Amino acid sequence: MTEDFTDRPHGPEPGSVPPPGYHSAPSPQGHPYGQVPVPGPQPAPKRPVRTGLIAGALALALVSGGVGGAVGALVAGNDGGGTTVTNALDAPKPNIDNASTAPAGSIQAVAQEVLPSVVMIKVASNRAQGEGSGVVLSSDGLILTNNHVAAGGGPGARMEVSFADGSTAPATMVGADPVSDLAVIKVEGKTGLTPIELGSSAGLQVGQPVIAIGSPLGLAGTVTTGIVSALNRPVSTSGQPSADPSTPNPVIDAIQTDAAINPGNSGGALVDANGKLIGINTAIATLGGSELGGQQSGSIGLGFAIPVDQARRVAEELIKTGHATYAQIGIKVPRNDTVRGARVLEVTPDGPAAKAGIPAGVVITRMDDRTIDSGDALVAAVRSSRPGDKVSVAYTDEQGGNAKTVEVTLDAVSTEGGR
Repeated sequence: MTEDFTDRPHGPEPGSVPPPGYHSAPSPQGHPYGQVPVPGPQPAPKRPVRTGLIAGALALALVSGGVGGAVGALVAGNDGGGTTVTNALDAPKPNIDNASTAPAGSIQAVAQEVLPSVVMIKVASNRAQGEGSGVVLSSDGLILTNNHVAAGGGPGARMEVSFADGSTAPATMVGADPVSDLAVIKVEGKTGLTPIELGSSAGLQVGQPVIAIGSPLGLAGTVTTGIVSALNRPVSTSGQPSADPSTPNPVIDAIQTDAAINPGNSGGALVDANGKLIGINTAIATLGGSELGGQQSGSIGLGFAIPVDQARRVAEELIKTGHATYAQIGIKVPRNDTVRGARVLEVTPDGPAAKAGIPAGVVITRMDDRTIDSGDALVAAVRSSRPGDKVSVAYTDEQGGNAKTVEVTLDAVSTEGGR
C-alpha cells in the first residue's frame, strides 16, 4: 500500500517501538484516533454508556487506613503515674494568608492567570455528543480548539461554551482544518473575555515545566502539571485513511508531555511556567481497552500537544478565510516500510521534490536539522513548516550510500474545512 505524502499520513517505521496507541481526547463516537492499541487484559463485561465524543464515568472512593484513629494523643509516663492529654483541637487557629495572592511564578499564580482563558465545549447532535476544551483568542469570543472537538458532532451539531465564571453561550464554526486538527469557533453574545497570552514553541527544551488546563471527563478548570518529555514527536491522530482521498489525515509534530491529559482535555491549553500558551492538547497514548465502553483509557503520562507556532498560523488563516494552507514536498512514500527513513516511491512532476532533483527510489534521512526515520516523521516535519520555506533535504540510496543534500522550496496546498 502506498500513500501520497501530500494526501496521507505515514505509519511509523517497522521495527521501532511506537507508543502503545495514540488517541485523541475526546474522539467522535468513542472511536479512538491513532494506531491500533496494544491489547491489554480482558476488560470486564461492558455496560451501556453514553456514546459520542466522550463517554465514561468517574469513580470517587473514600479510603480509610488502619483500625481507628484518635484526634488527640495520649502520652503515658514511664513511671505508670498520671497522664497528660493534648488535643489538636485545642490549638489556636493559624493565621490564614490571602490565598488569592499567589507567589509569582508559582503554579497557583499561573492557574489564576490562565483559567479565565480556558473554556469547556459541549457538542451535541442526533448522532453524537461530547465535551472538549478550548482557549480564548479574543475578547469578543473567538475560541481555538481541535477540529475533532468542534466538528465531532457532525453537520448541524450544536455547540455550547462554558466559561470559568460559570456562564455559557452558544457557538458557531468559523473555520476548521482536518489536516492540522484545529478549528476556530465564535461564541455569541459575549464580550470582555480574557484572551490567552500566546508564547512560542520554537525555544522549548526537554525537561522544562508545563501546565495543562482543560476539562477532562467534563471537570472544567482542571489543572495538571508536568514537563516537556520530548519534542518533534510525529503523532498520527487517525489510524485509518480518510474517507475523502483529497483530505489528508492529521499528523501532528507534537510536543510530548507527562502532564496528565485525559478525554475532554482536547483543545485545551498547555502553558509554560509564565502562563504563556505553548501548545494545544490534542492526543494521548493508552495501553488499550478500558471499561468505558470501548473508549480510550486515562492518562499514562504520554500526552501530545500541537505546537503553538503552528496553531497560531492555522488559526489566523481560519479566521481570515475559513480554511488553512499547509506545506507539501510532492512525493509518495509507503505507509509502512523496512528502511530507516522515508522511502520515495514516486515524485510528483513539477513538484518541489522534482524541481530539487530528488529521484524515486531514494530514502530521505534528514530535513534541516531533524532526523527523518519514518514517513510520519517526514510528514510532521513538512507540515510544521510554512509554504514557501526553503529546507535542506538529505537522502541516500536504499543501501545507505550515495548520500546527497539538496535545497527544496516547499509548495502550498489548501484544504477546505467547515465554515
